[in-house]
Amino acid sequence: MNAPRSTRVEVNGWVVLDKPVGLTSTQAVSRLKRLFNAKKAGHAGTLDPLASGVLPIAFGEATKTVPFVQDGEKAYRFTVQWGVETDTDDTEGHAVQTSDARPDPAAIAALLPSFTGEIMQRPPAFSAIKINGERAYDLARDGETVDLAPRPITIHALRLVAADRDQAVLEAECGKGTYVRAIARDLGRALGCYGHVTALRRTRVGPFSEEASAPLAELLEAPELAHEDLLGVEAGLTELPCLVLDRTAAARARRGQSVILRGRDAPAEGAAYAVCGGVVIASGLVEGGEFVPNRVFNLPF
Repeated sequence: MNAPRSTRVEVNGWVVLDKPVGLTSTQAVSRLKRLFNAKKAGHAGTLDPLASGVLPIAFGEATKTVPFVQDGEKAYRFTVQWGVETDTDDTEGHAVQTSDARPDPAAIAALLPSFTGEIMQRPPAFSAIKINGERAYDLARDGETVDLAPRPITIHALRLVAADRDQAVLEAECGKGTYVRAIARDLGRALGCYGHVTALRRTRVGPFSEEASAPLAELLEAPELAHEDLLGVEAGLTELPCLVLDRTAAARARRGQSVILRGRDAPAEGAAYAVCGGVVIASGLVEGGEFVPNRVFNLPF
């Protein structure tokens, strides 16, 4: 007996979701996939259930642009509670270190420059990093000792927004692979008072900002208006140079063939994407005066 044919439809584009606390990123994708009745969906950058904020969700052809968004700069606003370090570096864990010491705001501000630029950071034991095929957080929950090696990360900016005796609110702008929980842990150790994250909100992922995000409750309450929040596939590529091709060149690129770029139309070598008539055709590399597509989009132009 044949399986019933799927009634899901082709949806292509991005929704910048404001994920609420208490929901996993996978659950958020599933809810929007049902809302749009979409065949295919995915997200660009996991947010823990305890975190809120920008979770870009891609549909259909836009899923091909997810790697570009994930590689983009991210921004966070977070609260650090002083006096306690936990095994998860947030409120879900158990206390492993405590202190009665509390940092002066001036001491916090003076320390922040040493946490900017390219630094080495040891990821939290409770993280999704794989060790011999197993997630670190699964091993940690099973009681195994997890000792992840420090890795290079880039923190572009780290600012103190507010502080009182027991906690501080900070903002960070950072590159791929940075753990905000680890920033809080390491700040607490450096200040001699210990610390863990009690609130975390992501305010930007690559080209997608908090200001452009839509709350999940708002989308679910007015599903007939949800499509108004759907951005084009190219929204995930806007941090790359854009090439405008005529229909002949676009047809070549759509077939995966390179396109010769002439004169001032050629950007610097590196990643770029091509459009024709306002429709994204392909992403790829500019090399030796040619655009070499490596990812083609099946959209009408």
